[in-house]
Amino acid sequence: MKQVIHARCTMCGHTVEAAPETTVCPVCGGILDIEYDYEYIRSTLSKYELLDRTERSMWRYMEFLPVEGIGRTPRLRVGCSPLYKAEKLSQEIGFKGTLYIKDDGLNPTASLKDRASAMAVVKAEEAGKTTIACSSTGNAASSLAGNAAAAGMKTFIFVPARAPKGKVAQLMMFGAKVILVDGSYEDTFRLSAEAIDHYHWYNRNAAINPYLMEGKKTVSLEIAEQLLFKVPDYVALSVGDGCTIAGVWKGFKDLYGAGYIDRLPRLISVQASGCCPINTAASAHTMEWVPQEENTLADSIAVGVPRNPVKALRAIEESDGITVNVSDEEILDAMRLLGRTQGVFAEPAGATGTAGLKKAVETGIIEKDASVVSIVTGNGLKDVANAIKAAGEPLMLPPDMAKLRAALGD
Repeated sequence: MKQVIHARCTMCGHTVEAAPETTVCPVCGGILDIEYDYEYIRSTLSKYELLDRTERSMWRYMEFLPVEGIGRTPRLRVGCSPLYKAEKLSQEIGFKGTLYIKDDGLNPTASLKDRASAMAVVKAEEAGKTTIACSSTGNAASSLAGNAAAAGMKTFIFVPARAPKGKVAQLMMFGAKVILVDGSYEDTFRLSAEAIDHYHWYNRNAAINPYLMEGKKTVSLEIAEQLLFKVPDYVALSVGDGCTIAGVWKGFKDLYGAGYIDRLPRLISVQASGCCPINTAASAHTMEWVPQEENTLADSIAVGVPRNPVKALRAIEESDGITVNVSDEEILDAMRLLGRTQGVFAEPAGATGTAGLKKAVETGIIEKDASVVSIVTGNGLKDVANAIKAAGEPLMLPPDMAKLRAALGD
């Protein structure tokens, strides 16, 4: 991997070889970052050459990824999700600037997490592993199960018992061995970590495995390319464990380091009011976060003990970012708005970024003439119960035209 220099600890700065099974720092146990040779990338690929590529997946960015090659095993097509100009949504929320919706719920298993899981499959192959495991609130689990199934690998998935049935159904359909943990996400993570260590499975947990963030960062590479490398003023997204926002920031930083873009966006970190440990710490300008209860219907970001807080908090700080907390009702309202104005069906966590953007506009936190990309991280079919809660029940009538006319106020 000529494009990769090494992995550097985010805590003590120690560097290690970026080997397939590299996880945490061997010195202090800190989370690692993959560092690149930007001069090599520039000499190998220009942004204009990138625009001409015919590969329609996240692997079109091979020069920016820590892989030796994607091998010959069949895989799902991950990435290259649409970026919609959201004019009607802008009007609805009184936003005078330019708004785009990045619909990553259209990935193969219906979430942004496919980007990380596709990377996990490749790195597991490089490490000679045939079994991959992780803990998840739902989306990381289903994405791993689907991507691993396409590559002929076995998966063991640990999820909290509260996980929506739609996500558990995906896991079972993909042939994963599913362990429902009667406890919190923290309990689930701890049990998965112990099992991975005991059975020597490949570790897909994004807070441990530095390569998964490299997969997630491809959403930023796509946004930049889709906007012809004109960076938006802001990027809004939901935050749970902290891995996704860290990945989004890493993607833009890598593009900037390679000279593909001339500035960096500000991040809008959006969490649910009932579970916002990262935003609470960021607002206080401290790296010392405090565990919180997981009180939100947005299960994908219901993480009271975040496993990647350092990278997330640094991403918010380095980007001069904004933190916004939203209620469950504001999340449900954003789901309705996305569906009614843009035809985008988002699960609660997927709509949380847009809920935060709407609140930021209403409270005057961001300029009304700014350019913004709001990332929808997951599809609404993941959580049908809350989708119905947001949209309401349909009209039930007998097959009688008179009754239909009466109901419609004809």
